[in-house]
Amino acid sequence: MTATSLPGAPPTAEWDTLPALQQPDWRHHPAYDRVREKLADAPPLVLPEELRELRAGLAAVARGEARLLQVGDCAESFYESTAEHTARRIAALDTLADRLADRVGQDVIRVGRLGGQYAKPRTNPTEVVDGITLPSFRGHLVNSEVASVQARWHNPRRLLWGYQFSGEVQRALRARRLESVSGPWSSHDALVIDYDGALVRTDPTTGARYLGSTHFPWVGLRTGDPAGAHVALLAAVVNPVAAKLGPATTPADALALCAALDPDREPGRLTLIARVGADAVAAALPPLVRAVRDAGHPVVWLSDPMHGNTLRTETGRKTRHLDTIVAEAATFLAVLAACGVPAGGLHLETSPDPVTECVGGAIRSDRSEQELATRYTSLCDPRLNTDQAAELVDRVFVTSKE
Repeated sequence: MTATSLPGAPPTAEWDTLPALQQPDWRHHPAYDRVREKLADAPPLVLPEELRELRAGLAAVARGEARLLQVGDCAESFYESTAEHTARRIAALDTLADRLADRVGQDVIRVGRLGGQYAKPRTNPTEVVDGITLPSFRGHLVNSEVASVQARWHNPRRLLWGYQFSGEVQRALRARRLESVSGPWSSHDALVIDYDGALVRTDPTTGARYLGSTHFPWVGLRTGDPAGAHVALLAAVVNPVAAKLGPATTPADALALCAALDPDREPGRLTLIARVGADAVAAALPPLVRAVRDAGHPVVWLSDPMHGNTLRTETGRKTRHLDTIVAEAATFLAVLAACGVPAGGLHLETSPDPVTECVGGAIRSDRSEQELATRYTSLCDPRLNTDQAAELVDRVFVTSKE
């Protein structure tokens, strides 16, 4: 792809001077400086005109004129960033988006957790595997899932591999967008500052800075401190951006994120992703929605009904129950309607394959641990398969007017 932007991020940007949580331990690595230099000189993976098009679509969602569907792997695999795998993931996204469009009678903006979702925050820096304490797997952008000390070392060379694999996915997304005005667009958690920060570029037409690593970056609960590096990075660029809100998020917290990420109150700029949990959403979400509404921020509200509803089986395997996921998403719609604010759509972890990671639909709740593990291939958290995702849409959006 030919770059249309000036290469090179600032040598020392504002986000580099702020605290950054969940970062790899690799600055001592002999390849670190050279990797950063190569990324700073690399062409952007996305283009400014693409960001403007996506922002226009998200502005329509904020006005209640369209919906947003953001789906894909919990953690992308380098080994599945091929043309064949990407085509199947795009097809699954399109199929689910078409189903949602039929239900709601509106266009659906299609965003994949694609083309860069290679890093994951972790609660603990280490984990025990077969009695051996190892560094936690943090996604292919940082280390390998293979259970050995050497494979778990944080390796900055993986940033270059991630850039290359992301480029392959972006080419497939761009080719598909020639046939659709609604996407698909890329998105990922802008977790690793050494990667995303090095890919900040300047739009030669407007002089504005943008994140060249993805169309639609977000910050998660662990990295969403308004005074931290991750929020500063997203505040400095013109991409549409998102931030996750959890059960402990207060109205003041939400407004601080809005002030940092959407100071000019621009439709299409900021999406707030509620991942509260089915038991808490009815009480926790309304104060947040009302506070943001009353402050005049025209955000897109998106429901992530999966991350707040993860549990473990008796043997420690993570899973999620479809009924609980449906319950949170349905309550989200009811809360937004009661507050007089458009409900933007859904943020889901899904697979195009017939995985058996979440319970519900054809995967019965009385299945044994062995049956649940039949096709459990996620690198991190459990995903819905295509049948479960379709059932979710059908049950949540019962009529074309919801």
